[in-house]
Amino acid sequence: MKDLAVRLAALDADAGAALRVIAYFDSLVEARAGLQPIVRGAAVLADCPARLTDDERRVRIRVTAAGVSAWQDDAPRPDWMSAAAGSATLRLERAGPPGPVEAMILERAASAARAVLDRTRGRAATADPASAELIVDASAPADVRLQAGRRLGLADSAYAIALPAEIRVLSGPVPVLPGRAGIGPAAAILDLPASWAAAQVALRFAAEGTDEDPGPRVVHAAELGSLALLAEVGDQSAAPDVKALEHASAAAPWMLSTLHATAASTSLRAAATALRVHHSTLQDRITHAEQLLGWNVREPQGRLRLQLALALRRLHRHP
Repeated sequence: MKDLAVRLAALDADAGAALRVIAYFDSLVEARAGLQPIVRGAAVLADCPARLTDDERRVRIRVTAAGVSAWQDDAPRPDWMSAAAGSATLRLERAGPPGPVEAMILERAASAARAVLDRTRGRAATADPASAELIVDASAPADVRLQAGRRLGLADSAYAIALPAEIRVLSGPVPVLPGRAGIGPAAAILDLPASWAAAQVALRFAAEGTDEDPGPRVVHAAELGSLALLAEVGDQSAAPDVKALEHASAAAPWMLSTLHATAASTSLRAAATALRVHHSTLQDRITHAEQLLGWNVREPQGRLRLQLALALRRLHRHP
């Protein structure tokens, strides 16, 4: 390849350079190089900064033309040269349409980066909703669900993710998710319907993360334990402790977030830190809350009542 590139360069500089690009990235793929060498190669070969971003898999890499890693938080310009690398995007920080060599750099580097991402960080969320819906359908034939798994590129073990209006099925690490989400346990392909059912339950325990609906936005079914049984008891909005919680929440905009932090933290000092208020301020807030609730939330039994009331309220808000 190197000799051919030299001969072609004498006839056509772009063709020779393109072959050198191919040979360079082929050598990185053969050596199973990581993302940094791939982005560095794109930057050095293109003689301009290059960056690789994948929001779902939390990848942010930027390398200067000198080969130095130097991330910048500025938004990418829409006229920069770019290529998709699966769910990721590789960009050369140069405006205008790419020339033959730049196009080859983008193509080969993006292909190499996608392979590394799929190998090391799991495949990105599927863009095939029909196959995702099929694979979690217990009534579908086993061979049809296995075919759906192959279409989605799943490994032998995968898990379901329940979003308010979407089904996702993934292998590998959990990506960054928009809004509320429930994560089902890992399972074999044919057991994914159970993972999906658990993910739907977990989604009901997930909160918006606001003052009106405080709590975790992403809930793993495996971490719920016996709490998952609460989802089976039906609407408990009329339960005395839930009604007391609603009554207290109307007293102040900080009430629910304060009670959640108190219930979820290991100590009142940790709760104050999470709320970014002084410890004495938190003490005053809790005293006021206890008067409205009618029980002491600082004692173990009262704290458990508060945790259950918050969970039942969340289940009522997200049926």
